[in-house]
Amino acid sequence: MKATHGTAVGRDHAVASPNGNSSGVEPPVLGGPEFSDYFLLDNLLTDEQRALKKKVREFMDQEVIPIINPYWERAEFPFELVPKLAQLNIAGFQIQGYGCPGMSNVTAGLVILELARGDLSVSTFTGVHSALAMMSIALLGSEEQKQRFLPQMARLEKLGAFGLTEPTHGSDVVKLETTAHRDGDSYVINGHKRWIGNASFADYSIIWARGDDGHVGGYVVEKGTPGFVSEVIKGKTALRCVQNAQISLTDVRVPAENRLANVNTFRDTEKVLLASRFCVAWESIGAAIAGYETALAYAKQRRQFGMPLASFQLIQYRLSRMLADITDMLCMQYRLSQLLDEGDYSMPRVALAKMHYTERARAILADARDMLGGNGIILDYHVARHLCDIEAIDTYEGTDTVQALIVGRDITGYSAFAPVAPSHH
Repeated sequence: MKATHGTAVGRDHAVASPNGNSSGVEPPVLGGPEFSDYFLLDNLLTDEQRALKKKVREFMDQEVIPIINPYWERAEFPFELVPKLAQLNIAGFQIQGYGCPGMSNVTAGLVILELARGDLSVSTFTGVHSALAMMSIALLGSEEQKQRFLPQMARLEKLGAFGLTEPTHGSDVVKLETTAHRDGDSYVINGHKRWIGNASFADYSIIWARGDDGHVGGYVVEKGTPGFVSEVIKGKTALRCVQNAQISLTDVRVPAENRLANVNTFRDTEKVLLASRFCVAWESIGAAIAGYETALAYAKQRRQFGMPLASFQLIQYRLSRMLADITDMLCMQYRLSQLLDEGDYSMPRVALAKMHYTERARAILADARDMLGGNGIILDYHVARHLCDIEAIDTYEGTDTVQALIVGRDITGYSAFAPVAPSHH
C-alpha cells in the first residue's frame, strides 16, 4: 500500500501530519509482495500472471488507497474509479469470450487478492458485478443472452447486481418467497430482497424468484423497470462504500427473454455461489495480507522506549504468527484454485476455505489493530477500514457456521442444517 501522508518518521515524540493529526509515526510505507509471499508462491506463476498481479496491486496503491478513506467515512461509492477499473480489463474474471479476460481460477484469485488487499469495498463491488451477476449469465444464460448482456458488462459500461437474499431468508435462502408469475410474453415478479450490493445503481439486477411450478429461476431486471424500488441500507459499520440495498418488487414485469434460459431448480444457483464463494475466500487472504504488511511496516518505523517496536520479542512473535496463517492460507487456496482449474469442483472444499480464511483474517486484522495502538483506529493507517470490513466478509456468502455444516455434512454423511423440534411431554 502507498502512504498518502509522506515518508515514515522514526522518532519517539509526536509529529504533526499534514491532515492535522499528531502521532508518533506517519502512516507506514508498505513493501512489495515479498513481505507476505514467504514460501515464494510467485515463483510458480507465469510471467503473465506476475505482471497482472503487479498491475492490479499498483492500481490499488496509486488510484484507490489515496482516495478511498473519505468515501468509506461518508458511506459513498467511488464512481470515479469505475472507468479506471474498466481499463484493467478484469471484469468477468474466468468467463471466456464476450470481451471477458478468460482467466484461470489461479489468475482470478490473484487479481481478487490484490483488489482486497487494497480495499474490500472495491473488491466486493467487482466481485458482485463479475462473480455473481456476470457469472449468472455466463453459466446459466442462453447464447443470445450472453451476447446481449456480457460485452457491455465486461467493459463496465453496464453494471450488475445479484438479488438472492431476502429479508427473512439468508442462510435458508433456498426457501425464498419472491414469486415470478408467467403472464403472456412476460413474467410478473413480486417480493423483497435485502443486502443486495450495487442494486441502487445497477443496470442489470439478477433477481431470483420462484415460478408457478415452484422452481427457482433467474430474471434479468433492467434499470428503470416500473415496480423495482431499491433503498440503500444505512448505518453499516462494514463495507461502507458498498451500496447494499433493500429491494421491493411490486408487479415488476420482465420480458420472457430476460429469464435465464438454463435455470431449472435452485441447485443451478449453486454453480454461481461456488464461483462467488471462491472469490470471497481470496478476498479474506487479501485483507489479512493488508493487516500483516501494515503491522510489519509500522513495527519497523514506530519507536517505543527508545527502540523500534519490531525489536521486541512479543511483536516478533505476533508477526510470525500472522505470517504463518497467511502462508497457510495462500498454499491452501493456491491448491484449491488448481483443483477448480482441473474441473474438480466441490462446494465443501470451497466452504472449508472460506470458513478458515475469514476466521484467520479477522484475527490477523484485530492483532494488527492492537499493534498499532491508538493509530490502529484511524483510517489513515490502513487497518481500521479492513478490520471493520472483514466483519461483512465473514458473514456474506455464508457464515462460518454454515460453511462448517457444509463441510460437516460432507465428511460425516449427516446433515445438521435442520434443527430438531423440541419434544413436548
